Amino acid sequence: MFEYSDKLLVALNKLFESNQAELKLASKLFSEAIINDNMIHILGTGHSHMVGLEGFIRAGGLGNVNAILDSMVLTSDGALRGSKLEKLEGLAQILWEEQSISANDVIMVVSNSGRNALPVEFAQLAKQKGHPVIAITSVEQSSKYPSRHRSGLKLMDIVDIVLDNQVPSGDGLCKINKRVTGAFSSISGMALINTITTEAQKLALEQGVEPLVFSSQNIDGFDNDDVYAHFKGRLKAM
Repeated sequence: MFEYSDKLLVALNKLFESNQAELKLASKLFSEAIINDNMIHILGTGHSHMVGLEGFIRAGGLGNVNAILDSMVLTSDGALRGSKLEKLEGLAQILWEEQSISANDVIMVVSNSGRNALPVEFAQLAKQKGHPVIAITSVEQSSKYPSRHRSGLKLMDIVDIVLDNQVPSGDGLCKINKRVTGAFSSISGMALINTITTEAQKLALEQGVEPLVFSSQNIDGFDNDDVYAHFKGRLKAM
């Protein structure tokens, strides 16, 4: 019917088929965080922050997801500024210290290219401190270009679980007027995060633990007071 929608459906099928094993592992880590009352911290810079935002204080979202939303690395205070700052070594330590990250919390880092200093160093910090670390990244694009970090490492070289978002180099499913267009990374990342969170809830329930989940505030008869109260102090951007 439309070029983008046709290619999108094919790409989504490929996304789930290629990540079956990794999705099961990530879902298990998320379920263990639910069962043990630990947090899941998600860092993404630029447009990648939308993946964390998709799981953060939203209808149907897990209460224990903390999106790291710092204006320094988002587009809200200037897209060009944020793009420069995510390449700056040392910034990861500053962002880390501003979060309420406990010993057994799960860390997820989202970066399509996986080559810039901030996602690389944030993943390194998490590993050094003994956290399980999950990445959402494009293996194709990350393999194609060198790291921008002094270590020479990329995000996918550091983490425990690599979820390949199957995004082609240039982050587009279409080519029009000799330009790559029709972005896929946001949709693929959100599809992965929603798959993990829903599967994790089922795994937690199998262990007799009821997940704390946000309900829509626009439907009468529900409120999220118990979820907010439970995670108060652990959700920085609440």
